[in-house]
Amino acid sequence: MELAGKKIVLGLSGGIACYKAAELARTLGKAGASVQVAMTDAATHFITTVTMQALTGKPVYTDQWDGRIANNMAHIDLSREADAIVIAPCSADFLFKLAHGACDDLLSTLCLARPTGLPLLVAPAMNVEMWQNPATQRNVARLKDDGILVLGPDAGAQACGETGMGRMLEPEQLFEEIVAAFQPKLLAGKRVLLTAGPTFEPIDPVRGITNLSSGKMGFAIARAAREAGAQVTLVAGPTALPTPYGVSRIDVQTAQQMHDAVLAQVGDKDIFVAVAAVADWRVVGASEQKLKKTAAGAPPQLQLEPNPDILATVAALPNRPYCVGFAAESENLAQYGEEKRQRKNVPLLIGNIGHQTFGRDDNELILFEDSGQTTLARATKQELARQLVAAIARRI
Repeated sequence: MELAGKKIVLGLSGGIACYKAAELARTLGKAGASVQVAMTDAATHFITTVTMQALTGKPVYTDQWDGRIANNMAHIDLSREADAIVIAPCSADFLFKLAHGACDDLLSTLCLARPTGLPLLVAPAMNVEMWQNPATQRNVARLKDDGILVLGPDAGAQACGETGMGRMLEPEQLFEEIVAAFQPKLLAGKRVLLTAGPTFEPIDPVRGITNLSSGKMGFAIARAAREAGAQVTLVAGPTALPTPYGVSRIDVQTAQQMHDAVLAQVGDKDIFVAVAAVADWRVVGASEQKLKKTAAGAPPQLQLEPNPDILATVAALPNRPYCVGFAAESENLAQYGEEKRQRKNVPLLIGNIGHQTFGRDDNELILFEDSGQTTLARATKQELARQLVAAIARRI
């Protein structure tokens, strides 16, 4: 329920992408938002008001003279209690109206009459040639200068049969952008590097040493950092989790690969967050073929050697970023967490009880730093991730 209590005016202008607006409205509602739809006449040629009313549970408005509004001022009343206005799809014509202050229908008029400070987000949707036209690009630039958030567009196949920029973002992408719009930009302009998930150290081509880390906490922090305005790079061990929207992802398998990827990326980063549960040891001389059982059934004798310490290596760099470590313990967290923080020489370390959180969607954390310990009460990992991003922002 990431949008619980939020009131969103969802505006539809004319375009085949109106079908995506139906799924967007449904997604916003499932996230707890109250969605009020307003449509241009052109939009009604692509999707019906009945569909949008069924999905939102609210009457749909198309006419600025609609008598259902008590004072007959729909362009005023519809936006006064809203937390944001989202235009999806936003056609080339509607971009022009917004850029030039035109208001010849309900939707354009309520956008112009919205209260100062009310966020306006637009999701362009049009043919590639229309998007690339200099007139459209001038209008988009003016909207950005006016503080209007332009979401997308994306490139790909279009309904007209052509291919290129101009496709409206998918509903799940727009949802991520809308959620992010409500988050404070505490890390605006910062570059963040994270590790997440387990590593897998091969014994042979089909067996290996790993752990139960799901990667959920690291992926949640990557998402939260991106929401906070950061440019985020995520180095992920083996996990089936989808890449958080707007995050650059590098997939690795072993601790050595993760070490190498981090060192290749860390040079220009402001913050490094080592969330991954990295294997402490790897097998010396892993077999190139599957190890077979012997007649006697004796297990193979495995020789282990230590993996590189990624966090300690980054913390020892002469121009190191602000380093945040994670500790997954099974006992004595208060003692072992602080000892690990000092051993790794990092200003902030986050501790948790590993077997009580691996694979789960919630967690409870302890922050270790020079000034002492702070507990973050059990919550969803996404809620904790946003708290951690805020804590990091305060410390840098």
